[in-house]
Amino acid sequence: MATYATSAKQPDIIYHPDEAKWKARTARRLAEDPTLPRISSRLGGKDWTSPQYELSAEQLKEIDDALKYFKGTLSAYHKPNGYLSPETFPLPHLGPLHTGRGFFVIIIYAGVSSHVGGVRGIQERGGVVVGHIKDLTNANAAKVVGGPAYTADKQVFHTDAGDLVALFVLETAAEGGLSRISSSWKVYNEIAATRPDLIKTLSEPWPFDEFGGNPKYTDRPLLFHHDSKIIIQYARILFTGFDGRPRSADIPPITEAQAEALDTIHFLAEKYALGLSFQKGDIQFINNLSLFHARDGFRDSPEHKRHLLQLEESWKKRFYSTTPDTERFPLEPAINPLEKAPAT
Repeated sequence: MATYATSAKQPDIIYHPDEAKWKARTARRLAEDPTLPRISSRLGGKDWTSPQYELSAEQLKEIDDALKYFKGTLSAYHKPNGYLSPETFPLPHLGPLHTGRGFFVIIIYAGVSSHVGGVRGIQERGGVVVGHIKDLTNANAAKVVGGPAYTADKQVFHTDAGDLVALFVLETAAEGGLSRISSSWKVYNEIAATRPDLIKTLSEPWPFDEFGGNPKYTDRPLLFHHDSKIIIQYARILFTGFDGRPRSADIPPITEAQAEALDTIHFLAEKYALGLSFQKGDIQFINNLSLFHARDGFRDSPEHKRHLLQLEESWKKRFYSTTPDTERFPLEPAINPLEKAPAT
């Protein structure tokens, strides 16, 4: 593990980024160390084009046919749903999504996604591979909820564990909840051009909070270089905590430079973000290796309660994956035990 100063304190930083504090921290660090480069505003970004695609009637029929084929395969060979794959859910012309109801909505979603991501990753103990993103604060005390995915709160820019995250919209909110994506490569390029010292900070070990796990924290950088590409993978909550799950007090704090780097990533991601309005039945595929994603806060109503399904997938088999016989696809939303606040 990396060596940390025992007298260091956690910087004044929380889950929700504060732009005024970010600018003040940057100004203070630049004043304290004249060798740090000055921020430049010379770089600008081009507007994104919306990567949305609407299916044709023929493509929807192809997905219906794939579902029938999969149901027949299950019946004939007595296989569990974990055997969903491009072979058992064939889409020769590949077009995602079908509108429907009940458990087979999840099967269609996972079947289509298998053509994009390949290996489904575990999101909970017990082989759970489908997660539910929904405001569950009405059914749980606020201090039990340890992550923003189970609230109507804003979710800041981050990446997930797999190479790819697939989000399927079961229902939209009455108001808000805009999905946002931003290029991590564009963010990297601006930081490299204006604050190369923060590139060094991102490439050094950071203390990731395991929230009561064993070990209590793990060390790794946020920035990687692989196959001639840069990769930034991180979740702010692992360095700041959230609501009922604050950052562990008995682990090393992050540094002032790391706090500035966290805010710099977020506000540059906001600067170059593209907002995507979800419609019921949409699937959003996000490449975690080159994109950050976030969500605006939202308001539900009795008629419209925002509810997404989530798959975390990889193009190669990794340690978070399971076997087809042990995969689970829960129908009802519940707080992931790994994201619950610790019992007091």
